[in-house]
Order: sequence, then structure tokens, then C-alpha cells
Amino acid sequence: MRISELAALADVKIDTIRYYERRGLLVPPERLASGYRTYDADAVRRVSFIRRAQALGFTLHEIEDLLALWNDSAGSCQAVEERARLARERIDAKVRDLTRMRRALDQYVTACQHRSALDACPLLQELGGSEQRNGGDHEELHGISSD
Repeated sequence: MRISELAALADVKIDTIRYYERRGLLVPPERLASGYRTYDADAVRRVSFIRRAQALGFTLHEIEDLLALWNDSAGSCQAVEERARLARERIDAKVRDLTRMRRALDQYVTACQHRSALDACPLLQELGGSEQRNGGDHEELHGISSD
């Protein structure tokens, strides 16, 4: 099948397939005399594998490892489980970071309510690193982003 057919079957864009090839996640097929590249059914399965792994939060580097394990009949499920556990730990850390950022933004939203002048905006002052702090509310918020 041609790249456009592969893209349609795998529900991705042609550029995605080319990107996967450049990253080494998908082996570029040989070209026919006409110049077209032809992919086999395994390419659809491989691209679908990559997309589903991405949907679970695996990075492309982690997916590369999973693909290597997938092709290794001597490998064990324990190796896959280890990679999944590490990915889950990375995602958990990201969730903690996002929760911390949300709490900080919630505090800034509250602190910014009922203020009309930009020069009294605690968020802009914090982001700008302003040494001159206006109002007690902002003093409590200083340093939130470095938790």
C-alpha cells in the first residue's frame, strides 16, 4: 500500500508516518521502480501500536523500547511491565507538577479579583520579578512558582 493508504488505515497524517520513519520507529519501505514506497500490513499494525502507546502517555523514546521488546520473542512481560511502571511514575510526577501549578494559579486568580490597575496585578509582578510588591495579598503569593 502507498503512504496515503497507510495514513488513512492508521488514522494519522502522512507527515506523522514520515516523522516516525525519521525517528526510526517505522522502517521506511523500499521504493518501487515508479518511485512509490509500498508498505505492508505490518506497517498499519506498527503505526497503530505507536499511536495507542502515545495515548497511554508513553514518550516516543519509551515506545522505541517497547517496539524492540515487541519484536523480541525471547523477552518477557516483566520488561514491559518495568517500562510501564517507569512511564506511570513519570506521569505521576507530571500530575503533581500540574496540580501544584493549578493551586498557584488559583491563588493568583483569587488575588487578582477586584483589582483594576495592571501595576497592582500580583501575577504580572511575580512573573516580572518586580522587587516592589504592592499589597499584603501578593506578599503571601510570592514564591508560589518555586514550590
